[in-house]
Amino acid sequence: MARENWTRKEHIVAFNLYCKTPFSKINSSNYGVQKLAPVIGRSVGAVAMKLANFARLDPALQERGIKGLQRGSKGEEEVWEEFHGNWEELAYKSERILAEFKNENVEDSADLDKDDLPSEGKERESVVKTRVNQSFFRKTILASYDNRCCITGIKIPELLIGSHIKPWSSDEKNRMNPRNGLCLNALHDKAFDRGLITISEGFKIILSQKLKKANEKFFQNYDGKEIEMPQKFYPEKEFLQYHNDVIFQG
Repeated sequence: MARENWTRKEHIVAFNLYCKTPFSKINSSNYGVQKLAPVIGRSVGAVAMKLANFARLDPALQERGIKGLQRGSKGEEEVWEEFHGNWEELAYKSERILAEFKNENVEDSADLDKDDLPSEGKERESVVKTRVNQSFFRKTILASYDNRCCITGIKIPELLIGSHIKPWSSDEKNRMNPRNGLCLNALHDKAFDRGLITISEGFKIILSQKLKKANEKFFQNYDGKEIEMPQKFYPEKEFLQYHNDVIFQG
């Protein structure tokens, strides 16, 4: 007997997984899909199809001529719009709902290191929310770029960072927005954060005069080249312009 229509909570945790899954790996053999299915009481095929349904709404995929599955539901559209209207709250909410499905607390569900968390109270809640969101953002950015640095192509996860284009402290509304992120290796993340490199609105790498004079091959070899574009969640040009105008040293 077919299951009843997907609930709002099921849609939310499915979108959570969509964010964390490279588009090329949305299928029934994906480990994340197989892991989520029994948690929410759905078949592996149904979860894979739900993620593919979300893909039909992604402008980055549409721009590449990829349409995903076309027979989606209103629930997918509602959750897509809800997240894009408030990434800060919905990212954390999706992790809380996922933890509920798993009968775990959110710290364990999100695999947080709990050794240095405050013991209890509002301070603990605030720190947990921040770390859960940071973890979600990193996983989403790495998945969007298929776990590769968009400048060098390095694909060692331990060396990759979900780098904010507009800094975490500068734009609370967009600190969790995946279009405010780039996947960078640790060295180029530091250079980007310090304004020694930037990315143009045409997605080309620009070196500061300081780095050009230093003539370091780790940077010089990429000057003027285009970044590797993500599979999902293209960088927002408005955020890139902010980095160029406010952070880049020129």
